[in-house]
Amino acid sequence: MSGPALPMEEGEEPLRPINWNLLSPETAQIAWLDLNVWVNWLRNTYGLPPTVIPPLWHRHDELVWELSALHTHWLACYESDASPSAPMAWHRDFADARNRLREWVATSGTRLDRDRPTRTTTWPGDEPADIPEERVITNRDEDFARFVADDIADRARARQHARHATIQNRYQHGGEA
Repeated sequence: MSGPALPMEEGEEPLRPINWNLLSPETAQIAWLDLNVWVNWLRNTYGLPPTVIPPLWHRHDELVWELSALHTHWLACYESDASPSAPMAWHRDFADARNRLREWVATSGTRLDRDRPTRTTTWPGDEPADIPEERVITNRDEDFARFVADDIADRARARQHARHATIQNRYQHGGEA
């Protein structure tokens, strides 16, 4: 992934930000795999420590959104029609993003060898939050594969549930399926 940006292939959609909340199972799988390859390239190319990009970044929404935005920005800056100074802008923004990533990693509590879900603050009137358990990271690649498979299955279930609810609603209100 370190070579020059390639021109769009016929039928390929133009570059746009990823809204992880709206991805279909199929699109999410491609996005996860693409982001994972890029994050591995990024951390190795720039020698980034786990205080910037921890092994289980994919399990922390705040890191996923930040890295995804950084990836999209990188892709745009290395498009064949991008300004010749676009890579400098990316590197300037990358410096800012590294500071935010350090903050997200510190807040989340994920580390090189251990991970726990990001803690959230319980507001007055909310149900008390469960205290997330920390677990040892034994195999990062296996965890990523399991995480993506679970995410794709959850998205497929949600899509099926939405379709079922839409069909049921149409029948209840005299419409056609």
